[in-house]
Amino acid sequence: MSKTEPTERSPETPIQESAHIIGRSLRIQRIFRFVSKIAPTESSVLLTGESGTGKELLARSIHFQSHRSNRPFLAINCGALPENLLESELFGHVRGAFTGASLDKKGLFEQADGGTLFLDEVGDLALPSQVKLLRALQEGEVRRVGSNTSVRVDVRILSATNRNLRKAMETGEFREDLYYRLNVFQIEIPPLRERREDIPLLAGYFLQLIAGKMKKSLRGFSPDAELLLMRYSYPGNVRELENAIQRAVALAEGDVIRPEDLPPRMREIETKRLEGPKSATEIQDGLTLAEVEGIYIRRALERQGGNVSQAAKSLGISRSTLWRKMKKLGDL
Repeated sequence: MSKTEPTERSPETPIQESAHIIGRSLRIQRIFRFVSKIAPTESSVLLTGESGTGKELLARSIHFQSHRSNRPFLAINCGALPENLLESELFGHVRGAFTGASLDKKGLFEQADGGTLFLDEVGDLALPSQVKLLRALQEGEVRRVGSNTSVRVDVRILSATNRNLRKAMETGEFREDLYYRLNVFQIEIPPLRERREDIPLLAGYFLQLIAGKMKKSLRGFSPDAELLLMRYSYPGNVRELENAIQRAVALAEGDVIRPEDLPPRMREIETKRLEGPKSATEIQDGLTLAEVEGIYIRRALERQGGNVSQAAKSLGISRSTLWRKMKKLGDL
């Protein structure tokens, strides 16, 4: 097996609930099952997890599995706007309410009537905005900025945060009554580093999607490139993986993704490990037993120039045993 020979993937279709929501890991499968139960309800859902884990994508999945799927799904980042503009975006305004308000404007609550409103980074709301949001949820109506008239709205609220709202409540930064309004159901999305078995599925999905858009023919990843993808910690989670694959597809010159096509940060972190472990402990840190076995098998084959018999001898196993392990790894 040469370094540029791509590893083949299982023909089994990746399990996915909606675009980019892909995974076979136990934690993701539990989330999919939970979503299928709560999506048809009208209850609020709070999605928690690190940035880039796919909270908005999961919110969209909940919406499209609900009875509101044929109505609007609108989203706003609560931390991206100053307080006065956020109030106008959420609740709307009337002409003359403030400088520049030349026309009446519907807010997102009115625009999403009958559908779903997704409040991203809801933990960043200032306390005055939290009060106004709580009133809208309690009363089921909103009042545009500058207006004396309230408008009835029927909106399901999904929200997300990467903050610990319980700690924020303890410090007085987040209202307890609003927290319980938003958190009828809570879903914590695990970071990508805690579900590494989903990395090949996601990488393969992004490769196919992005290569198609760029009209490039790519068969997969070289073993070393795949090893880099599996070992990286992904502080930016799924979003970072997608960006890395986009870069790799753009730079790839052959028909497979190689290590040099991946972002430098991935290669730099792994350089010491790829030069060879000084001890068994060093290479096993953060890896499953199956991953460690795969690393040793691939390196043995590379050292022996792809000669299976010699590689098996160096590993202290029979040739037939090595063939079985290679087949299981997808390297045949």
